[in-house]
Amino acid sequence: MLRSVGQRRVTGEGVDPRVAELRSAVSRLRRELAAHRVEFTDRGIAEDELAALDAMALSGAPEVRRLRRSLLLVAGSVGSVSALAEGLADVRRAVELFGPPPPPPQAGQGA
Repeated sequence: MLRSVGQRRVTGEGVDPRVAELRSAVSRLRRELAAHRVEFTDRGIAEDELAALDAMALSGAPEVRRLRRSLLLVAGSVGSVSALAEGLADVRRAVELFGPPPPPPQAGQGA
């Protein structure tokens, strides 16, 4: 069976292990956020973007740029909450499993 460059082998159940890791990390951070009773300004943004990350993972082939955008928004939202730092780091590591984002288009090449 041929695979494209950058494509990973799937587990015996047909699930890409990167997707499984992302879903697991997002789920842990969502639980930690729900248990964190102290309110903070951007909590809603963090919850929305974690839901978006989970939805992208469910799609099976998330777009790296969108993953990284959501990660950036989550980090900006919960970055100052030290109790969530480990969970956020796990989500970051899971997103990085999908590789670096593609380079931005060169000037004059269109978006």
